[in-house]
Amino acid sequence: MAAAGPAGASSGPQPVILLDVMDTIVSDPFFDHMPRFFNLTFKELLAAKHPTAWVEFEKDQITQQQLFDKFFADRRQFDGQALIEHMVAHYRYIDGMPELLQRLKQAGYSLHAMSNYPTWYKLIEEKLQLSQYLDWTFVSCTGPMRGLRKPAPAAFEAATSHLQLPPQQLVFVDDRQPNVDAAAQAGMTAILFTDTAALDQKLQQLGLKF
Repeated sequence: MAAAGPAGASSGPQPVILLDVMDTIVSDPFFDHMPRFFNLTFKELLAAKHPTAWVEFEKDQITQQQLFDKFFADRRQFDGQALIEHMVAHYRYIDGMPELLQRLKQAGYSLHAMSNYPTWYKLIEEKLQLSQYLDWTFVSCTGPMRGLRKPAPAAFEAATSHLQLPPQQLVFVDDRQPNVDAAAQAGMTAILFTDTAALDQKLQQLGLKF
């Protein structure tokens, strides 16, 4: 399913766009570059890491140091600062996304991040300056969505409540099908991100003018 939820964004109030960040706007180093830092395959990293530490960090339930202390189930130690620097070195925009975001912004659309990510989102902002295109309104570690993660219904309820908009006025974009399905279930127009060109086309098919 590429898109789901209410159609007809071309009629009525102007839609507001909620965008996932990792692997939608920014390439996520978690799957390739983080395992390489530890000289592990991704499968080996999944087997070795603590089962809930990263999610707890994303939800601001533990500190960065607590993450480092229990990142691995066997509590092995590593250089946390070096890991951060490694991650930052590999944050980069998905091809074409800055140009698409700029066009949407110039056309007057309101854009908001809606991301499952820890306080390291500030490092992404520092390097790539996403705030020139969107507001970091909904992040799982802070603000209205603090402590919530997609695809939990409460995360989408937090977005509609904070924006004081009906879900039918929101267009949600994410690279993960469960999140897209949950947004559609919440009443939003939901688009599965595959690449920038396809997203551009789908937004225009919804009637957005940019």
